[in-house]
Parts: sequence; C-alpha cells; structure tokens
Amino acid sequence: MTPPNPPPAESPPLMQRLFDNVYLLLVLGIVVMLIVYTGWGMWEILTMPQGTLP
Repeated sequence: MTPPNPPPAESPPLMQRLFDNVYLLLVLGIVVMLIVYTGWGMWEILTMPQGTLP
C-alpha cells in the first residue's frame, strides 16, 4: 500500500511575504519618512507669511 500524496505546499500570502522582507521594510520606512518630512517642510515654507525687511 502506498502512502497518500501530500497536498501541494501553499505559498505564504502576499502581505506576509512583504512583512517578512526586512530590507523592503527598511527602504519603505526611509522613503515614507523622507516624503512626509519633505512635504511638511515645503508646506511650511509655502504657507509662511511674507517677512518685512527693516
């Protein structure tokens, strides 16, 4: 008698594969931080009132 064939191995879900990739998370963290802080800085500069010169 032969043993039954094991079911095919399922690959992990997409989000689990993304969260398991440490380097991808590092790059995403740096990119998001740069975009947020750059956008915040540009917003502050563009909305700053005109300064008066003495």
